[in-house]
Amino acid sequence: MDTTVPTFHLAELQEGLHQDEFRSCLREKGVFYLTGSSLSEADQKSAKDVVVDFFEHGTEEEKRAVTSPVPTIRRGFTGLESESTAQITNTGTYSDYSMCYSMGTADNIFPTADFERIWTHYFDRMYDATREAARQVLKATGTEPEGGVEAFVNCEPLLRFRYFPEVPAHRSAEEVPLRMAPHYDLSTVTVIQQTPCPNGFVSLQCEVGGTFVDLPAKPDAVLVFCGAVATLVTGGQVKAPKHHVAAPGRDRIAGSSRTSSVFFLRPDSDFSFSVPLARQCGFDISLDGDTATFKDWIQGNYVNIRRKSEA
Repeated sequence: MDTTVPTFHLAELQEGLHQDEFRSCLREKGVFYLTGSSLSEADQKSAKDVVVDFFEHGTEEEKRAVTSPVPTIRRGFTGLESESTAQITNTGTYSDYSMCYSMGTADNIFPTADFERIWTHYFDRMYDATREAARQVLKATGTEPEGGVEAFVNCEPLLRFRYFPEVPAHRSAEEVPLRMAPHYDLSTVTVIQQTPCPNGFVSLQCEVGGTFVDLPAKPDAVLVFCGAVATLVTGGQVKAPKHHVAAPGRDRIAGSSRTSSVFFLRPDSDFSFSVPLARQCGFDISLDGDTATFKDWIQGNYVNIRRKSEA
């Protein structure tokens, strides 16, 4: 199998071009680069600059003021190593070596009015681009969700900006190979704008054809992952690929920091799906019954984490 991650231009997909190649990519890989999305590097830079400044210069008191006490509500600031994708995915206990800032359509918490203005603009731009990417996935697979495509893509999205600082020696690839554990996204699609590591190290990798391949940042392109919801709503026509964030070796730690703007197009919390289909598609789901909602799935992950921490 060719492990190359293809690039598609949004306008060409909208015109109905390259549909066979696009459907093959969705079915076999579930990841692609997208150009022409209208997301600019200038949009990302403004949002990145203001949040990285907060990460680096915000006081502990200021960070506590915008930290949500409810772990299932992704809002505001999340400190370094405060989360563990490995625990959620049952693949280990190590933490994510990143810090994060999150927002959605409501219940947001911002440190300043200027921060809110910049991030709200960026959120809206990311939301528009991600909805259009989802429309193209649904169109290519001939999928008409219950209630229609527009109702489905106007949903409960989540923007998470992750900053991966240079790892210390005890988190290098020789000790803990990953900054973030392998996982598939609980989304319809996820759109990512990432910045490259200054030293050229490629940290984001995705499983394609049974091997993890590098996903470098590309100028004027965003990266699109299809998520588990796309798999379920299309009846298994779309792959939700596993991806992880690798740690550099000791000799490549210097200059290996990176940032990633990650926009999850999540369905409404009452989105219902078949639990047997989810298991058939290879998703790790512990819910009982024949059907469940997206809210059940999300909350189930955090119940599992609490049980592990209490054991």
